[in-house]
Formats: sequence, structure tokens, C-alpha cells
Amino acid sequence: MTSQEPRAGFPLTLESHAPGLMKRSWIKISQVRTLSAERIGKRIARSPDEELSRVIEGLNEITGG
Repeated sequence: MTSQEPRAGFPLTLESHAPGLMKRSWIKISQVRTLSAERIGKRIARSPDEELSRVIEGLNEITGG
């Protein structure tokens, strides 16, 4: 996720409307990363099911799935 407005739109990025986010934020669908559990802090928001479905849709478009 990032709070910097992206140049690319869906399917590369998706604006998040998760309740609890303090700033306007985007999910960077095209930049999948793995993180160790130690680097993950406390949860600040939770994406609604519809938003997660759009992320999966974007991943499918990018990967040809």
C-alpha cells in the first residue's frame, strides 16, 4: 500500500476505501512482496470483501489467470 497517488490505474493499482485508513491510500497490485512476520506491525484497517475481490481481479488480469 502507498499514500502516494499512482500514475497507473487498475489493474496495477486500486484505491483503498478500507475503514480506518488515516490517509487516501492505494493498493499496489503490481508490486507483490513477501514480508517476514516480524516486520508486520499492528493492523490499521481491514479491506472489505468487495475490495479484496477487486485486488484478486487485478492480479488475474496481470498474470493472465
